[in-house]
Amino acid sequence: MPLPLPSRTPSGPRRRSLLASAAGAALLVGCSSGTEESEESASGSPSATERARARAAQESGGLVARYDAVLAVLPALAGRLGPLRAEVVRHVEAFGGAATESPSATKSATGSPVSPTASSTHSASVPPADPSAVPSAVPITDTDALAALAAAERALADRRATELLDVPGELARLLASVAAAGAAHAYLLTEGTR
Repeated sequence: MPLPLPSRTPSGPRRRSLLASAAGAALLVGCSSGTEESEESASGSPSATERARARAAQESGGLVARYDAVLAVLPALAGRLGPLRAEVVRHVEAFGGAATESPSATKSATGSPVSPTASSTHSASVPPADPSAVPSAVPITDTDALAALAAAERALADRRATELLDVPGELARLLASVAAAGAAHAYLLTEGTR
């Protein structure tokens, strides 16, 4: 008599367990002493922590500029993108940058949308770290624009997840939290396109 075959379950970890383990690992790695920071601050040059924080603020500022560029070209997406953009603005502020304008800054005095490149320079006081972070042309379709934003969110979240290994405690925890938020944003941006 043949033995019954085991049921086919997907091999490998599920998405939830991957996210939970990544977040847990990030929090454990983030627990370190601040002795490196105090030694570098005493030398008079900006510490590695301060440089990492400034870079993170710039990168978040670049992401706000991407959102503004898409909203300027596709204002119908404001309901979907507004909350995500607002959270990215809070990320800029959490890293020490200063967001200066609201989503309404993507409109000119006449109420007509401004060009994507013009709106990107007014969205946050911290310029993007990489000029290529703000696209010169926003995709015309909603689906393509959302996919481009999701790719930018995912790439930044991945970069932050690796950077948190090189910074001390509190900043590592902040990077882990913002990376997790970015991964969630990427998921939310692509959720309706599947």
